[in-house]
Amino acid sequence: MNVAELKQRLKSRDLSSSELVEASYARIAETEASIQAFLTLDEDRARTAAKAWDEQYAKGEADSLLAGLPIGIKDNIVTDGLRTTCASRFLENFVPVYDSSVSRKLKEAGAITIGKLNMDEFAMGGSNENSAYQTTRNPWDTNRVPGGSSGGSAASVAALQVPFSLGSDTGGSIRQPASYCGIVGLKPTYGRVSRYGLVAFASSLDQIGPLTRTVEDAAHVLQAIAGYDQMDSTSANVEVSSYPSALTGDVKGLRIGVPKEYMGEGVDPVVKAKIMEALKVYESLGATWEEVSMPHTEYAVAAYYLLASSEASSNLARFDGVRYGVRASSPDNLLDLYVKSRSEGFGQEVKRRIMLGTYALSSGYYDAFYLKAQKVRTLIKRDFDEALSRYDILLAPTAPTTAFKIGEQVDNPLQMYMNDILTIPVSLAGVPAISIPCGLADGLPVGLQLIGKPFDEAGLLKAAHAYEQHTEHHKLRPQL
Repeated sequence: MNVAELKQRLKSRDLSSSELVEASYARIAETEASIQAFLTLDEDRARTAAKAWDEQYAKGEADSLLAGLPIGIKDNIVTDGLRTTCASRFLENFVPVYDSSVSRKLKEAGAITIGKLNMDEFAMGGSNENSAYQTTRNPWDTNRVPGGSSGGSAASVAALQVPFSLGSDTGGSIRQPASYCGIVGLKPTYGRVSRYGLVAFASSLDQIGPLTRTVEDAAHVLQAIAGYDQMDSTSANVEVSSYPSALTGDVKGLRIGVPKEYMGEGVDPVVKAKIMEALKVYESLGATWEEVSMPHTEYAVAAYYLLASSEASSNLARFDGVRYGVRASSPDNLLDLYVKSRSEGFGQEVKRRIMLGTYALSSGYYDAFYLKAQKVRTLIKRDFDEALSRYDILLAPTAPTTAFKIGEQVDNPLQMYMNDILTIPVSLAGVPAISIPCGLADGLPVGLQLIGKPFDEAGLLKAAHAYEQHTEHHKLRPQL
């Protein structure tokens, strides 16, 4: 059931919040051995919250947007009193004493946190193989990756463990796993959702968003978490419209641009075919499309990994073994404490990006690498500004291929980085994008990426919902 159906069943008392929570934990117990999506469960508090909402429903007072509905949260989003590890040994015993803004907003909306979801360590990765604890598996084929870094968030929704979850997207980490797992993943405009309480990877790129089974559900969850937050200096004070109200199903006259660079070399022909089928659906609904050029796309991956790694190097400097997290035993001096704590606490991919970022920011290389990457970012943003001045949305594949096998690319970081080639430019430009299912290729999901104008999540959701209503792809489920 989607959010609207669940809320109706709860209001009519055909279903209780306690039953939903128990069903979620039962499904986790049934499937977790093969999926491994959760790192921490919050059973006692979830059951207590469910009973409280049952009482509210009995009184007819449960009016909150997500009242009594279970949700999973990515483990880099701070939750008061619930372990938050970022899937790193460095934070294996870290229990926050405050809530992130999105966690607080979810509580206010009535959502019940089931637990914290696995991810690539500190959100650095594209396959979920960089977690310090376990490798989450794709529900469609447990020999394949679910995508990353929000792989646990995507897999839990696809496996029907929770109706929806939260993830974070730095270079595609909501959209790519949504594509691989056959669900909906929305990256809002940078600044639309508060980052306060999100453990930072790359502060100018990170954005929290929902992973759901339908576009309508994404609209409901975004409604709950969007908005200005004075606790986040990058939060945008832009009015939040009613996202569910935008889902009219009417896209007649919609102008679609298809970037030719997103359909070029490296994109699987089967994936291209699914995208062309999607365009035919939009044509049948009265939309028009044209090919458009985004000339600086080829530089996006290089620019992104310089910028993101530089910001990661700076952000992760706070993990020093002094204030919280892992502390090395018996260091010889303060410098030895830093070296041993960081060597023991961080995994290989995190160390790789810290080294790359520190090098790019170092004296003599800043202008040659970091500054030049910032200039390229500006050129990429101009590509989007120009294209979105002519078209209402842009349409492309979410990922160049379907989910690859576990272990297939883990020893080739450059090949792994290229899996994000179609999502990274969007993150550099800071515009919103959504991945929705558009069919199967050899039994594996293919994602359709729609890219919108800044802060026009309503228009983006409207276009995605119209496609969803005229296809059956979102109803397909993996057989576990």
